[in-house]
Amino acid sequence: MAKSSPAKLLVVLNGKGGVGKTTTAINLAATFAEKLKVLLVDADPQGSATWWFKRSDRQMDFDLAQETQPELLGNLRDLSGYQLIVVDTPPALGSKALSAVVPVADYVVLPTPPAPMDLTVLVETVKEIVIPSGVAHRVLLTRVDPRSLGDALEAQNTLLQMGIPACNSFIRAYKSHERAALDGLPIALCRGKHVKEADADYRRVAEEIQRDWRK
Repeated sequence: MAKSSPAKLLVVLNGKGGVGKTTTAINLAATFAEKLKVLLVDADPQGSATWWFKRSDRQMDFDLAQETQPELLGNLRDLSGYQLIVVDTPPALGSKALSAVVPVADYVVLPTPPAPMDLTVLVETVKEIVIPSGVAHRVLLTRVDPRSLGDALEAQNTLLQMGIPACNSFIRAYKSHERAALDGLPIALCRGKHVKEADADYRRVAEEIQRDWRK
C-alpha cells in the first residue's frame, strides 16, 4: 500500500497582535477545507482560534487542535490523516513556538494592515523569523479600508521595493468579520452585508497560495 503524502504546513504569523492573524487562519482553513482535509492548530496561548471555533453550534469543515509545546509543533508533519495543517501562531517574535514551527513550514502568510507602523513591525518579523528559515512566504494586507484602496497599493509597492513578496489580493475591512467571530463562523457561512465580498477576498488569497504551491 502506497504511503500517503505528508500534509502541507501553512503558518500564519506576525510579531504584532491585532492584525487579523486569527481571522486569516480561520478563514483560510475554512476555504481550503472545501476541497482538502484540514487541521487548524491554535498555537497562540491566548487561544483566540479555539474561542472562535467553540462559539458556534455548527460543525466546521476543518478540525481544530490547541497546542503550544514547541517540541510537538516542530513535529506536526508526523500527523496523518490531513492534507493541510494551518497554524495560528502567537504574536511574539521571541516565541519558542515560532522557532519550532516556521522552519518546518511549507509556506508562511504574514497578515498586516497597510499602516506604516504595522508594516514596520511586519518587516522586522520577515527579516528576523522568515527569511533566515528559507521558507516561501507572502505578506497579506488585512483590514484594508474599502474606501482607501490606494493605501493598500502603496503598501504593496513599498514591500515590492524592499524585496518582500506580497499577495496581489488583500482583505478589506467589513463589519461582517466582527460578526463572524462573534457567531463562531468563517465568513463563508455568515449572512449579511458585504459577506460575499469578504468571502471572495479570502478565496482569491487561497488561489494565490495554491498557485505558489504549483510552481
